[in-house]
Amino acid sequence: MKIDHIGIAVESIEKVAQFYKDLELDICHTEEVKDQQVKASMIMIGESRIELLESLSPEGPIGKFIAKKGPSIHHIAIEVQNLEAKLKELEEKGYSLIDKTPRMGAGGNKIAFVHPKSSGGVLIELCEKCK
Repeated sequence: MKIDHIGIAVESIEKVAQFYKDLELDICHTEEVKDQQVKASMIMIGESRIELLESLSPEGPIGKFIAKKGPSIHHIAIEVQNLEAKLKELEEKGYSLIDKTPRMGAGGNKIAFVHPKSSGGVLIELCEKCK
């Protein structure tokens, strides 16, 4: 397992991207995830990535997050080998899951979220590479 990425909710990817360019880091991939109402841009940094998340709608999860907390770290994503099995294991141990079954996320990967009340106040995304 490893940290796959750190998701950062931003008001504008275009504005924030300049900071990372000044650090000599470039956006390597951008896509819209329609069911999440978000535009996501990935920045490679070593083996991990920073995911900039811009809301496509004030009613989407990132739009609501920014309205409540402002731009900031949204989640930490941990790569797992068998997401379905990991979710079942966590649920059996009594952890609160936002997603009991995986859904498709950016990059065509399977993702699921663990509620922050089960992880010390941090939203955790579990992800499984599908490529």
